[in-house]
Amino acid sequence: MSSLRNAIPRKAHKERSQPQSRKKFGHLEKHKDYVVRAKAFHQKEEALQKLKEKAAFRNPDEFYFKMIKTRTVGGVHKLESEANKYTHDELMLMKTQDIGYILQKLQSEKNKIEKLTTTLHTLDNHTSNRHIYYAEDREEAKSIQSQSARKVPVHASADIPDRIKRKTAASYREVEARKSRVQELEKLYMDMAMQKELQKKGRKRKLREDEIVCPTSKPVYKWRAERKR
Repeated sequence: MSSLRNAIPRKAHKERSQPQSRKKFGHLEKHKDYVVRAKAFHQKEEALQKLKEKAAFRNPDEFYFKMIKTRTVGGVHKLESEANKYTHDELMLMKTQDIGYILQKLQSEKNKIEKLTTTLHTLDNHTSNRHIYYAEDREEAKSIQSQSARKVPVHASADIPDRIKRKTAASYREVEARKSRVQELEKLYMDMAMQKELQKKGRKRKLREDEIVCPTSKPVYKWRAERKR
């Protein structure tokens, strides 16, 4: 029966709009607007009730470190700055680990480039189909030479399928991409090594342009000579 009841067309009851005489009071709230407003109100009410219960049953001896490591900014708890979280030795150790990882990736890229280059070099240098014939006299040598001259040379590249050619071209593109990556890693390694050296102890200063023997775009530093015991 319920399916038959739903099959019968029903009249759509529309909610009335704000009468003309009450236009000055703004939009007339519909039932769906009231449902949304009521849900939001009850959610806030429940949240406040839970907070009141927590405050009523809290432990006066409760303590955790964020009570002293946070501060309230505009009603929001924010952690204190962690700039000095690590000591100088810990920072140096992390720098060394980062440099070691970059160096490992750099060596891995160089090995892959060497392997790809060797494979492509082997594919490019095909073995020639030259044969050495030995003749007992001049007559036999002339006949062998005439026979070899009549043969049409077949290029090895003509026998290579298109699939292999596409793979070879993709390998060449990969080699170029890896070479550019190696250059970026080398630059990053040099920058990180310089930063690590600058963090070490010792007096140093940045050289002016007229003091640099070999002009370069990167900054050059000079350490003060110290007497070693």
